[in-house]
Amino acid sequence: MTGADEVRDTPAFGASATESPVGVGMGLIVPEEAAEAAERPEGGEARSTGGIARQIARVFLEHKLAVAGLVVIVLVILFCWLGPVIYHTNQSNQELALLNPENSPPGVTGHPLGTTATGFDELGRLMFGGQASLTVGLLSALAATVVGVIYGAIAGFAGRWLDAIMMRFVDVVLSMPIIFLLIALVTIFHSSETLLIVVIAGVSWLAPARLIRGETLTLRTREYVQAVRAMGGGAPRIIGRHIIPNAVGTIVVFATFQVATSILILAALGFLGFGIPAPGTDWGTMLSNAVNAAGNGWWWEFYPVGAMIIVVVVAFNFIGDALRDALEVRTQRR
Repeated sequence: MTGADEVRDTPAFGASATESPVGVGMGLIVPEEAAEAAERPEGGEARSTGGIARQIARVFLEHKLAVAGLVVIVLVILFCWLGPVIYHTNQSNQELALLNPENSPPGVTGHPLGTTATGFDELGRLMFGGQASLTVGLLSALAATVVGVIYGAIAGFAGRWLDAIMMRFVDVVLSMPIIFLLIALVTIFHSSETLLIVVIAGVSWLAPARLIRGETLTLRTREYVQAVRAMGGGAPRIIGRHIIPNAVGTIVVFATFQVATSILILAALGFLGFGIPAPGTDWGTMLSNAVNAAGNGWWWEFYPVGAMIIVVVVAFNFIGDALRDALEVRTQRR
């Protein structure tokens, strides 16, 4: 044994050669600590914590209000579509409804939420009207998003005179009073659920068109877009495979907020008497029919439906806020 080995194995040093300290900077750490230090990112370097889907889910789940909003939306959907399967009521035959007592308070004659002024069961009416409101809100938001994204992407990618013409058309339509335009269209054509979806989507695609056009003006100058152009890629391929996928964050967030906006627009039209025609109904039409009930103290005809509109709209807004944070890379935890 050499002198160096003897010194190394002496109790004074408290470790054998295999556990000898390694100098790092001005301090001493053992080899295990050195390995951990080598794995740590330097200078605030971002460290991946999983796939992009896992990161989005993690950021979304950090928003407790958004999680609560998602639970509320799921419960409302189950209430509107699964509820009628369990709780059977008549919501389509006015003659049969008139056999029920009118304006009956909750709990009387077997109606948990009472009856309306026309004899319909209020609880069943909430389910029936919710189906129309959610269907119109979701489908009109989807249609508006698709049309607006395609329109805005084409305008932003084409640029020059085509962009100017397309965006001036958007400006002209936006300058019109939207609510009067909606009323005029619903009055000219026979009101129906399909027409309301088309009409609401027809005035709602303008906002995503402007948003995606702005995103496209930025994305079209990126290196990967220039590389696709150099390799002979056409405009449809660039827009469909590179521009729109890279703007998905803006698209998803707008679509979420637009659902809430569409539900409010339908509620406003229904309150003004231009909603789903009888015997169908929606939440706005139910509020309109309950105007006289407010003065007579029949609270069960307007409070439940008003609460449903508020809760659903707020829930979609919470979800939109969380998705905006989850899909925006700059706000994700490093």
